[in-house]
Amino acid sequence: MPIPPRLLAALGCVLPLAMPPAAAQDAAVPPTPTDPPTNRLGAATSLYLRQHRTNPVHWQEWGPEALARAQREDRPIFLSIGYSACHWCHVMARESFADPAVAAVLNEHFVCIKVDREERPDLDEIYLAALQAMGQDGGWPLSAWLLPDGRPFYAGTYFPPADAHGRPGFRRVCERLAQAWREQRTAIEANAGALARHLERVLAPALPPGEPSADLLAAIEPSAAARFDAEHGGFAPPPARAPKFPSPRELQVLMRLGSAPALAMARTTLEAMARGGMFDQLGGGFHRYSTDRAWVVPHFEKMLYDNALLASCYLEASERFDEPGFAAVARATLDYMLRELQHGDGGFFASQDAQSEGEEGRFFVWTREQFDTLLGDEAELAARHFGVRPDGNWEGRSVLVRGEGAAALAAAKDLPVAAVEARLQAARARLSAARDQRVRPATDEKILAAWNGLAIAALVQGHRTLGDARYLAAAQAAAAFAVRELVVDGRCRRAWPGPTTTPNGFLDDHALLAEGLLALFEGDGDPRWLAAARALLQTVQERFGAGDGTFWYTADDQARVVARTKNAVETATPSGTAAVAMACLRAGLLLADEALYDAGVAVLRAHHELLAEAPAAAPSLVLALQFHLEGPREVVVVGPPDDARTQALLRAARALPASGYVVAHLHEGNRAALTASSVLFAGKTTVDGAPAAYVCRRGVCKAPVTDPARLGDVR
Repeated sequence: MPIPPRLLAALGCVLPLAMPPAAAQDAAVPPTPTDPPTNRLGAATSLYLRQHRTNPVHWQEWGPEALARAQREDRPIFLSIGYSACHWCHVMARESFADPAVAAVLNEHFVCIKVDREERPDLDEIYLAALQAMGQDGGWPLSAWLLPDGRPFYAGTYFPPADAHGRPGFRRVCERLAQAWREQRTAIEANAGALARHLERVLAPALPPGEPSADLLAAIEPSAAARFDAEHGGFAPPPARAPKFPSPRELQVLMRLGSAPALAMARTTLEAMARGGMFDQLGGGFHRYSTDRAWVVPHFEKMLYDNALLASCYLEASERFDEPGFAAVARATLDYMLRELQHGDGGFFASQDAQSEGEEGRFFVWTREQFDTLLGDEAELAARHFGVRPDGNWEGRSVLVRGEGAAALAAAKDLPVAAVEARLQAARARLSAARDQRVRPATDEKILAAWNGLAIAALVQGHRTLGDARYLAAAQAAAAFAVRELVVDGRCRRAWPGPTTTPNGFLDDHALLAEGLLALFEGDGDPRWLAAARALLQTVQERFGAGDGTFWYTADDQARVVARTKNAVETATPSGTAAVAMACLRAGLLLADEALYDAGVAVLRAHHELLAEAPAAAPSLVLALQFHLEGPREVVVVGPPDDARTQALLRAARALPASGYVVAHLHEGNRAALTASSVLFAGKTTVDGAPAAYVCRRGVCKAPVTDPARLGDVR
C-alpha cells in the first residue's frame, strides 16, 4: 500500500533506495567503559544497543516507558532497528547518530527508540512489512517514524547524512517529517491507520484449509529453475544475479526431490559456495552472503544461524552425493562454531562482525605482498591455490577462494601430489597463525534460543554423519545450557542474558529449540530432551495457537504492537510456523501422540496455498510436507549402550534418511522414563538376549531385526 502522492509531496522528499537485505556487517568499536553515558542504552543487555550508548541521541529501549512518553508528550517516534553485525547500521550511526546537530533535531521532534532486531524479531517483522508496503525492499538499518501509539507512517533503511546517490539526507528527512507532523497531521494519521489495517490483513491472513498432497510439490522445481544461475549456481534474478544469499533449506528441498535437475541445481550451488569467498577458506564457516554473482566477495559477518543451517545442508549433501568434499566443508563449519561461537557453559553466541580496526573484511583479506613476506618461496604455490592476485579481487586485496587444487598444481610443477598437499598444508598453517595475530572482529555474545536450537540439530547431525563424538558432546552442553538458562516451566526466554523488555520468547524460540532437543534425543536417547521438547510444544499449543491450525508469532500474554502476526514465509531463518509443523510431526511419532502429529499436519493444511503457489518462500514448511508425505517410520533400537551389536544397529538406523525416519534408543537406563512417556516403547525387548531394532509406522511395528544390514529393508 504505497504512501499517497499528496503526502509524499508534503514530506518534500522521495523514498530512499533500500540497502540489500541483511546488508554488510560489522560493529562499530564499542566505546570504552569510561565514556560518559548520554542516553538510556548503557544498561541494555544488547551489545548493539550498548554500542550506541554514547550517541547524543536520547535513545530509549522499546518498552512501556518509552511508548507512554510518546503519548504523554504527543510526539511521533523515531524507531531505528538493527543488529550488532550490521555494517550499514554502524555507518549510519557514525554519520548521523553521532552528529550533535542531527541528534538535536531528533531529540527536539521525536521520541527516539533503538531496537536490536535479534532480541525483538516481533517488532522487526511488523515494521519491515510496513517498509515493504511502502514499495521498498527490506533491509537494515530499518528507520521508521511512528505515531505515538506505534503505528508507522513513514520508513526507509539507510539514509546518508546529506543528499547523495538518489537518497535524501537523514537530517532533511527528519526536519520535513517534523514539519509534516505539525502541518499535515490529519493526513499522516489517516495514512498510518490505513497502513496498520493493511498490515493486519497481510501479517495475519485468513487461511482456508486444504489437503497437503503430493501435488503441492509440483511447483518446487520449476520455481527454483526460474531463479537458478546455471553458470555460477545459486538463486538470484537476472540480469545481475547478485547479491546471492545461501539457501540451505531450499537446497535440502531440492535434494529430497531427487530428480536429476533438482540434484544438479543443489550440487552446483553447494560446490560454488564452497569454492568462493563466502566460505572462510582458512578458518571455516560461512560469511553472510555474496555481493557478486560468482560467490567471490562476501559481506564478512558470520551468523550462527547461517553456519548451523549450512552445516546441516552440507552434511546431507555429503550423504546424498557421497562427496567427501561436502563433508569437509561441514566439518570445518562445525569446528568454527565450536572454536569461536560456543560459550564456556555450552550455549552458542549469535554472530561475529564484519569489521575490525575500522575496516570491513580487514581480518579476512590479504595482499600478494603479505603472502610473499610470510611464505617466501612457497608464496606462489599458496597464492595460486587461494586465488591471490597482485591486483586483488576486492579493492586491491584478495578474498581467499579455492583456486588451483593440489593435483593441478602438482601437474603444472611436475611434482608428486602428496608433496604439493604437504606444502599447501604447511602454508595454510602459517597463514592461519598469522591471521590469528590480527585484531579479531567483535563477537555478539548474546545467546538466542531459536538459533541455539538450529546449532544443536546441526551438531547432532554432524555426529551422526561424521562420527565425531565432539559434536554430540557440544550439542549436549548447548542443550543443557538452554534447558537451564533459557527455559522456565516449559517456556522459553528469547535471549541470554535476557532483555528486560522481552522476558519470554517467541514462536520460533520454542519450536526451533524443541526441534533441536528432539534431534538430540534421537542422537543420545536421553529422556530429558524428549520431555523438554514435549513441554515446549505444549506451551506452543496453549499460548500461541491461532485456532485455524496455525500459530501466532507472539504468545497470548505478550503485548500487541500494531498487529499480531502468523506468517509462514521465512527470511534467513526458518519460520516459527514451519518449525512447529516439523517438531509436532517428529514428536508425535516419538511420543505416539496422534493429536500432536495431527497438529503438525494441520499447519500444512492451513498453508496449502502458500506451498502450492510460492514454495521458495517457505522451504522449511516444504521440508515438513516432504517428511509427512514420506510416510515416516519410527525405529526403536533396544540394547545395552556398551554392546557393540547395539551400536551397529544404531549406526544403521541413524544412516537412514532423516527425511523419513525418527530413531530412538531404548535401554535399561532410560526404559522407565520412556515407557512412561510413550507407548511406542512399551513391550520392546531384546530378542533372545540380542539387541534388536523395531521398525514401526504410527505405532504399528514389524517383527524386530537383529542384523543391521536388514534394517533398511524393513518397510
